[in-house]
Amino acid sequence: MNVPEIFGSLVFNDAMMKKYLPEQIYISLKNTALKGERLDPHIADEVAKGMRDWALSKGATHFTHWFQPMTGSTAEKHDSFVRPISESEITMEFSGKNLIAGEADASSFPSGGLRATFEARGYSAWDPTSPAFIKDKTLCIPTAFCSYRGESLDKKTPLLRSQEAIDRQARRLLKLFGIETRRVVANVGAEQEYFLIDDQVWSKRPDLLYCGRTLFGAMPPKGQDMDGHYYGQIKPRVHAFMQELDEELWKLGILANTEHNEVAPAQHELAPIYATVNIATDHNQLTMEMMKKIAARHGLACLLHEKPFKGVNGSGKHNNWSLSTAEGLNLLKPGKTPSQNALFLLILTGIIKAVDENQDLLRISVSSPGNDHRLGGNEAPPAILSIFLGSELENILEDIMAGETPEDRPRTRLNIGASVLPELPCDSTDRNRTSPFAFTGNKFEFRMPGSSCSIGCPNMIMNTIVAEALSSFSDVLEQAEDFQKALNKLIHDTLIRHRRIIYGGNNYAEQWREEALRRGLENFTNTVEALPHYTDEKNVRLFEKHGVLSAAEIASRQEVLLENYTKSLGVEALTFANLVRKDILPAVIGYQSLLAEEMKLKKEVYPSYEVEQELLSDVCKLTGTLYKQLKELEDATERAKEIEETLPAAEYARSVLFTKMEELRETVDTLETLLPRKMWPFPTYAEILYSVK
Repeated sequence: MNVPEIFGSLVFNDAMMKKYLPEQIYISLKNTALKGERLDPHIADEVAKGMRDWALSKGATHFTHWFQPMTGSTAEKHDSFVRPISESEITMEFSGKNLIAGEADASSFPSGGLRATFEARGYSAWDPTSPAFIKDKTLCIPTAFCSYRGESLDKKTPLLRSQEAIDRQARRLLKLFGIETRRVVANVGAEQEYFLIDDQVWSKRPDLLYCGRTLFGAMPPKGQDMDGHYYGQIKPRVHAFMQELDEELWKLGILANTEHNEVAPAQHELAPIYATVNIATDHNQLTMEMMKKIAARHGLACLLHEKPFKGVNGSGKHNNWSLSTAEGLNLLKPGKTPSQNALFLLILTGIIKAVDENQDLLRISVSSPGNDHRLGGNEAPPAILSIFLGSELENILEDIMAGETPEDRPRTRLNIGASVLPELPCDSTDRNRTSPFAFTGNKFEFRMPGSSCSIGCPNMIMNTIVAEALSSFSDVLEQAEDFQKALNKLIHDTLIRHRRIIYGGNNYAEQWREEALRRGLENFTNTVEALPHYTDEKNVRLFEKHGVLSAAEIASRQEVLLENYTKSLGVEALTFANLVRKDILPAVIGYQSLLAEEMKLKKEVYPSYEVEQELLSDVCKLTGTLYKQLKELEDATERAKEIEETLPAAEYARSVLFTKMEELRETVDTLETLLPRKMWPFPTYAEILYSVK
């Protein structure tokens, strides 16, 4: 495999645009992407012609407007290039009109009340900043998706708006430092964790099929206890999957870079090299899609749920975020002397301010039923926001807050002790893997998003809150008579106000929860606690100020997320009750009958049958509890259907359905440990987690 040759071969990238477009058309289109200029509609026909010719040369027969509705996944409607000339002849056409805009039936996509159910018309609009690509012989054109009245119905539109917001405010600030740039962009690299299990085992677990996670399952004798899977030798079937995944992603221009086994059995990770935030979001959606498709080709099932298995680590998506100019200047790179890098310190201070003032929004951006199972465990960050900076930067900021001249500490080298080993440069700080928001050298790693999450929302919010912080800084500095004095005071005063968000200790420790409470930090332990704050007045004011979301669009997103939460738990409750009633309960009663029969037979030849009697007694007691809990869950599920308002329905799902399922699960898992394996109706955790050889 010649990687340089295949890389980007299915993407209408810069090289293909140069080849298939006239020079002036190419320049105009590039300016749209690089400078954020409005697309010239007069070039659309020429771009469409070049794009069509390229797509046909790759064997494409159809085109689609590929968009990201508020479902969190992607959507596409395919149209062929075929147009009739006569009864016996056709031509392959693709016009500028086809490229720029499309119409889709929006009636079945979530809208959160932005339109009535009978209002079906929706529009897709070409996003020229993200290159078209070919998938399954179809030309895919990345697009935004909006309603008949122009409200956003997708994840991409607010993300593009937020990118414009942070570009405006960052360039405004850079100008005060004498730096002119065409554009400032957010760059993102999204590490993706996932599980791979045998698809034959997967198909025998309806809870995995319908819900993406196991609703029951006792822990096997060996889980992740000895961490033997972490960075371990990759199994042949998994390695073959990873090789094909790399190849398909490289063809799509996705810079898949690092892959390895994760901590839990059957868990793995893929990390890409960063890209601009809009393209990185598109790439992550494609990565998740390709993972599932390619896994199926290898007889595997790819699980992207945040917590498929209770008792072992869940899966996250670490969102590495940074800012840079179009000319390549990384605004989060401290340099060799960060204490003297005033621009870096100011932007760092702005991010600290943004995170502290918007803990609620960042928590909302990662809220989902699946992530509620993951956040707060000793495997993922807690639900409490805090920032890890490392000892070097913390020392510098402490000096600033104390009114002292900050100093850079000298870097050291590590002598490992064996003469054959080289000395290693020691990083300025260690890593803190428990932190939800950690500075990692030249970027921030937001570790709270779940593995199935679209990174569009977290990055839209990150861009917007940082844009607001930089805007407030520019407001002060633009009016300053003594710039340096005003700059120093601004950094000092802002750090004093927001120092509570900085924490370098163990975020898993109970002491931190107590300390966070003392500091006044927010702790939304689940999705239903967090989501009502989406429409808080300060948040509506923030999004409207920067043109990212209107009040109606914010309310719609809140509604969609609450509704999704309620429906997800409703599906889980129905699935669990169905499996218990139709499979688990009959198996348990069957075991009782077997034990009773054994006692009857044994009584005829031997007077002692204490073991069977004790087992039967234990199973009978648990069966009574099981049936009682099953009825309670079924009754609660019926009552849930009667609640019409979105927030009360979500609150009921969390307080009642979730609790009833947890209680039922405990009984089911105990029964699993008592029944003979041949009588248990479903594959166990041992069989699932160790199914891939």
